[in-house]
Amino acid sequence: MATALLLENPHPDADPILAAAGYEVVRHPAALAEEDLIDALDGVDLLGIRSGTQVTEQVLAARPDLLAVGAFCIGTNQIDLRAAARRGIAVFNAPFSNTRSVVELAVAEIIALTRRLTVRDKALHAGVWDKSAAGSHEVRGRTLGIVGYGNIGTQLSVVAEALGMRVVFYDTAEKLALGNAQRMGSLSEVLAVADVVTLHVDGRPGNAGMFGAEQFDQMKHGASFLNLSRGFLVDYDALRAHVLDGSISGAAVDVFPEEPRKNGDAFESVLRGLPNVILTPHVGGSTQEAQENIGHFVAGKLARYARTGVTDLSVNLPRLSLEPSPAARYRVTLVHRNTPGVLALVNQTFAEHGANIDGQILGTVGEIGYAVTDIGSELPREAVAAVAGLEDTIRLRVMQRPDDGQ
Repeated sequence: MATALLLENPHPDADPILAAAGYEVVRHPAALAEEDLIDALDGVDLLGIRSGTQVTEQVLAARPDLLAVGAFCIGTNQIDLRAAARRGIAVFNAPFSNTRSVVELAVAEIIALTRRLTVRDKALHAGVWDKSAAGSHEVRGRTLGIVGYGNIGTQLSVVAEALGMRVVFYDTAEKLALGNAQRMGSLSEVLAVADVVTLHVDGRPGNAGMFGAEQFDQMKHGASFLNLSRGFLVDYDALRAHVLDGSISGAAVDVFPEEPRKNGDAFESVLRGLPNVILTPHVGGSTQEAQENIGHFVAGKLARYARTGVTDLSVNLPRLSLEPSPAARYRVTLVHRNTPGVLALVNQTFAEHGANIDGQILGTVGEIGYAVTDIGSELPREAVAAVAGLEDTIRLRVMQRPDDGQ
């Protein structure tokens, strides 16, 4: 029986979805180090992870028979996407399922920092009554600067405006401003006017270290800062220095460059113990609602790909969806090098062996091509072997009587 390995406790609703697709589900509660992951993947077809497991070139090279990887989260920077594509291993994530959860945490932290609730809370827990309005403000009328205006940034923009905040944003891509939000021409322009700066950019390598001492120096004196995006974006030593000198009035951080692999492990950070600094253990998307949605979404994508070869919303293979016709008896999926003439050669090979093509679709992304072909006749083994033996073939799969039922 085929096997799906789920690490880091994705929602249990994923299990019956994968089981219905014919997979035995094996779970491990924590992230695994590289060598342990290689060992655990022996005989595994589908891998499900969250943000703590690193699926490296070495892991993929050691287990090239892996069919697909599902990231039960938004980010995929923990997976070597190009190395996976070169081996025909599809990768899926959940780009939308926990957006609302991250937005609500950001809003809660913006209000908490602006009202200095952490300082009031700490004083009372220490037995000190300190009723004062000093340093405490309403968020209404203050300016929120959003860096990264994607799914999370845009929804946060709408909610912040509903609270009475003015919203400015910066994104390297052209993005339509929602509501009364104002697009700024540069990051520096955002930092100069924002009372609160929040990062919501993706994990591409070029964004590493994008926010350091220079950017903190450009922020308004007394502004607050949030990072619920990626830990490696920010120089936390610089943030610490600016909190201690009072130029940054508070900060909320949910992500860190190095994070413990499992619950209960020790956590170290230069931000621990700082005043008006909220630290959370990468829980931006960790609500019951979000995790349930992610469990359904990613498991569904993995199951559908395994059953039909459909790659819509894959993050590393061409995104294709071919509806099977009633006459289709076989579905052949081919991941191949993006070389001119490959599809013609495949079709010629099928024709030479008497296989009748009932439907077909092709897509390419960079160096990788992906073709889905439905066969409405018998499919001789010789035809499959001939296509598998083509110079540009990376991975060939044959499914009998494709069924695209959800």
